[in-house]
Amino acid sequence: MIKKALASALAVTAAFAVGSANAAARDYISIVGSSTVYPFATVVAEQFGKTSSFKTPKIESTGSGGGLKLFCAGVGVENPDITNASRRIKSSEVETCAANGVKEIVEIKIGYDGIAVANSKQAGQFSLTRRDLYLALAKDVPAADGSEKLVANPYKTWKDVNPALPATAIEVLGPPPTSGTRDAFVELVMEHGCKDTPWVAAMEKSDKNAFKAACFTIREDGAYIEAGENDNLIVQKLEANPDALGIFGFSFLDQNTDMVQGSLIDGVAPTFEAIASGDYPVSRPLFFYVKKAHVGVIPGIQEYVNEFTSDKAWGPEGYLADKGLIPMPEEERAKFANDARNMTPMEM
Repeated sequence: MIKKALASALAVTAAFAVGSANAAARDYISIVGSSTVYPFATVVAEQFGKTSSFKTPKIESTGSGGGLKLFCAGVGVENPDITNASRRIKSSEVETCAANGVKEIVEIKIGYDGIAVANSKQAGQFSLTRRDLYLALAKDVPAADGSEKLVANPYKTWKDVNPALPATAIEVLGPPPTSGTRDAFVELVMEHGCKDTPWVAAMEKSDKNAFKAACFTIREDGAYIEAGENDNLIVQKLEANPDALGIFGFSFLDQNTDMVQGSLIDGVAPTFEAIASGDYPVSRPLFFYVKKAHVGVIPGIQEYVNEFTSDKAWGPEGYLADKGLIPMPEEERAKFANDARNMTPMEM
């Protein structure tokens, strides 16, 4: 066992030496990942840079999937130390990490967030069901004649989907497939709305691939527009086009209430209180992942993580709550704060 541990340590040291004179070739923390977690991580990084002797971490918004791909590419200064994610790491990503030598990953849940479907305040507020959103955005939908078959989505306006909705064209600006927000929206909205049709819901047991194709595939005929990983850009485009809707994290809605408004989803508005209570149906946990092999080699990682997981940052009265983060219950915060202090690797 001692020989194995020594070999592992030597491999990590060698990885840091490759492509650079030594580990000191990078004296700042490199963070990638989720556009939803980005504003929270940025606030922590700025606070950390101001109040510690370490450099302010450099953060890149790449999307959850893009960030995990970069994170899992290997150990060494050319690879990021931390990746933010608006969904949990997938088992396939854990396997990719392990294959590339990233074998100890510390998972830190930071709190909760809601996914807003918003539009400009220049237009009326929408009240949508998850079935409305599924019928508006799925590539194939159940035939309107009641026959048990899927047809190419024929709906052009919101009124086509639901007579109670306005007769404006369906135009939704949303995240690309690399985004954790897209993953969560598909799971929490599209799949739920899809299951409202009993014979489609039954496909989950009889033909899982057909079920996924029916419920998870977003249309590509122009009604859904991939707007990249910059959620602020979606907000700006909604202001310019009052007929469009946009999909992004609650924090971006919370920071732009002068310009945009959140739609009611299944009768519930996306508010801090409704997400915290669990009443708002489209909410999800947020995470970041730390490469343990980099702790103690790249300066400041442990200290940055300590700042992020302090009550003054992520607590109920913390500065991240002011930015729209929904804090975890006290017991959950204590668990992840302990994991952070001890750099406890997640079960692989």
